[in-house]
Amino acid sequence: MPVRIRPAVASLPAYKPGRPARAAAGAPAYKLSSNENPYPPLPGVLAATAAAVERMNRYPDLANTEVAAALAARLGVPAESLAFGTGSVAVLYHLLAAVCEPGDEVVYAWRSFEAYPIAVQITGATSVPVPLGAGAVHDLDAIAAAITPATRVVMLCTPNNPTGPAIAHADLSSFLDAVPEDVLVMVDEAYVEFVTDPGAVRGLAAMAGRPNVAVLRTFSKAYGLAGFRVGYCVAEPSLAAAVRAVSLPFGLSVPAQAAAVASLDAEDALLERVAELVDARRVLRTGLLERGFDVPDAQGNFVWLPAGPRTAEYGAAFEAGGVVVRPYAAGTPGDGVRITVGEPAANARVLEVAAGLSRS
Repeated sequence: MPVRIRPAVASLPAYKPGRPARAAAGAPAYKLSSNENPYPPLPGVLAATAAAVERMNRYPDLANTEVAAALAARLGVPAESLAFGTGSVAVLYHLLAAVCEPGDEVVYAWRSFEAYPIAVQITGATSVPVPLGAGAVHDLDAIAAAITPATRVVMLCTPNNPTGPAIAHADLSSFLDAVPEDVLVMVDEAYVEFVTDPGAVRGLAAMAGRPNVAVLRTFSKAYGLAGFRVGYCVAEPSLAAAVRAVSLPFGLSVPAQAAAVASLDAEDALLERVAELVDARRVLRTGLLERGFDVPDAQGNFVWLPAGPRTAEYGAAFEAGGVVVRPYAAGTPGDGVRITVGEPAANARVLEVAAGLSRS
């Protein structure tokens, strides 16, 4: 008789990573499906990781001491308010594991980060998805209305992945004032470095005086460490300690810790690259709007192309044109294609292909 697998695990939806690009007939191909940073490592990162690799016979620092100290200084928070994991998605899993039990409810906007329903189901809790509002934004009034006595967590993704808009800080503050104090609100700011809207959420400021708010961030996007998997949360110290307690020991490798510290030391270069990607995002979105597409506000390192029933068709057309994007085709009116802001040649190719797409 086979080993029994938990029903919640056996029925998990599969996480779908962005597909790699495959060049055809010698033509260049571009991967714009995973929201990766197109730039090479920041200055000093390769040297720091090379030195760290020489210590691969030793276990990593379980407490992530150097990373925590450097990040605490950068963010102006106590080190005991930090908890790390292999990407912010791992920290998300740990947060849910720390507070959720079967019968609890977790509320989040949908469509949003596709790991949310998977992470909730693993804990045995129940997902309560709330449709996005007009403009592909979080409908905070509807999310607040979905909170019940069974709600343990609300997850807010800002900027929202995959649609792009950020939540307004004033709206978040009003929302948080209405949320029960025993409900954890996770503010997922994986793309915070790319936000240029002055009225957008400021996660760390939203935490002030609210111990039920935790902020998720990552080194994968702006810092370009997607392959090293370094994410973290900022939370009230006892909550951060609970996250550390349920995390797998030695999750961050020796080179990953060294790369994170070195990346924090390269802030000037980081800001230059972020500014270039933000400008490229503006050009890409403007070009799509000029071609007749209703592209929502974009505050991450990607743009969202609403496509509805044409989603699969659009995805195939981009791939045939040498650009692999990320289609989200669930058979709903809100389906569409997410396109990462890449190198200049890749962005130009996106606009070339988009010009030939049918919009009727």
